[in-house]
Amino acid sequence: MLPGIDAQALIHPSPGGTFDPMRRRDFIVSLGAAALAWPQPSRAQSASPLVGALWPGRPGGPSYVDRFFEEMRALGYVEGKNVRYATRWDGGRAAALPALAAELVALKPNVLVVSGGRAIEAVRRATKIIPVVVPFTSELVGAGFATSLAHPEGNITGLSAMSAELSAKRIELLKQALPRLARLAVIWNSPLGKEQRWGVIEATARSLAVALKSVEVRNVAAFDDAFAGIAADRVDAIYVILDRFTSANRARIIELAARHRLPAMYDFRSFLDAGGLMSYGPNIPDMYRRAAVFVDKILHGAKPADLPVEQPTKFQLVINLKTAKALGLAVPPTLLALADEVIE
Repeated sequence: MLPGIDAQALIHPSPGGTFDPMRRRDFIVSLGAAALAWPQPSRAQSASPLVGALWPGRPGGPSYVDRFFEEMRALGYVEGKNVRYATRWDGGRAAALPALAAELVALKPNVLVVSGGRAIEAVRRATKIIPVVVPFTSELVGAGFATSLAHPEGNITGLSAMSAELSAKRIELLKQALPRLARLAVIWNSPLGKEQRWGVIEATARSLAVALKSVEVRNVAAFDDAFAGIAADRVDAIYVILDRFTSANRARIIELAARHRLPAMYDFRSFLDAGGLMSYGPNIPDMYRRAAVFVDKILHGAKPADLPVEQPTKFQLVINLKTAKALGLAVPPTLLALADEVIE
């Protein structure tokens, strides 16, 4: 009941009573005001911003995806109350990316969260308007997704993994682990990934007096021949350039490296969980947390073009001593002292 107004008397005057048109008008105006002020859960929910996400792998896959949602909750976003999510997983199939990107764009989200070069390219082809936040990719500027770190300019911003620069550090660490390293095989699948890193890799290898062997692996069936050729050339160690293909086939790569007794350096710790020897790279879970901060800023009105691309500030050197022992490799104590984590 609205205070001060007898609604029943206005709508159904008592017998003999008089009908006051002015009081009826006041009642209708007050009723309309009350209706506007009355809580409307369905309207509030539909007005919540929509965040679209295109993740690598399958549901329940990479645990670092959870870090994004944890940080969103820490920033005050509660799904179903003040934010909605539309999630797609690529299932490790690059061919599915254009359709998945189109699906998400059709939902008209307020912002999209997308990882990996091919997924970013698929989304870029689908929209140049919807803001895109990248939690992780090898290169944002080098791949042409952003004009510069300070001024992305387009609708894409986020975090870039500094893959080219870190390749130099990885080879230096591998040389510390293997002082007699003279021949290094670099395994790659993506021509773009190789192009972005090769200059740095070549310059670093030259400074360390290490000869390089470039090994392209086009498909899964090519792995056996590739490793047989590496072994025949008496290569001392391998370095694997990370991309969607090599990441999806890390178990196969590690199995063949063990079979041919080849020490190997990888970009990320996930390879060591599968039995790899060494990895050095940014803290990916931390990058996914930082991506939530970008999303929050955009939902509060910031434009991607005005949000500088960030580079990681936390790096991890991880060494698998169990694998080192299986290879008969004695890791120098000085290198072990530098490690953030040693798997025994």
